[in-house]
Amino acid sequence: MKTLILIRHAKSDWSDLHAADFDRRLNARGRRDAPIMAQRCAARGHLPDAFIVSTACRARQTAELMTPHLAFPSEQIDWRKELYLASPAMLLDAVRHAPEEARTLALLAHNPGITELVNRLCPDADINHVPTAGIVTLALPVDDWRQAGQPGKLIDFDYPKRGAGA
Repeated sequence: MKTLILIRHAKSDWSDLHAADFDRRLNARGRRDAPIMAQRCAARGHLPDAFIVSTACRARQTAELMTPHLAFPSEQIDWRKELYLASPAMLLDAVRHAPEEARTLALLAHNPGITELVNRLCPDADINHVPTAGIVTLALPVDDWRQAGQPGKLIDFDYPKRGAGA
């Protein structure tokens, strides 16, 4: 059994209409929510052994704000440019190439891919939308990441507006 933590980047800043989408940074709410969501994830005992992250600016910033609270060394993040706006198939491919020794993998990327991958891996969850800074934790019935793809079980779905007591 492996644990997969799927994370959508925190809220981005749309104030500069000329900025390239890839280069958009987090806004104040995103900078506030990212560490709070990581703390809530860690409080539930969900700590990654491996962390794969999109290189888009907002994803990088989200990961850098989360890693201290997830007890994960930021210098060990596996940065992947191909995860920027990746399809669910591309995200799943990244999961399938995760380090085999990792029991818990965190994957931080973008919608719609994150939401679509959640529903592909856990159709019973019926999650219509993973909000910014949302975290979905799944148990996958595999011993090898290369086997990832069959339906798993929803462990947790948390997002900023759910509140700390959820």
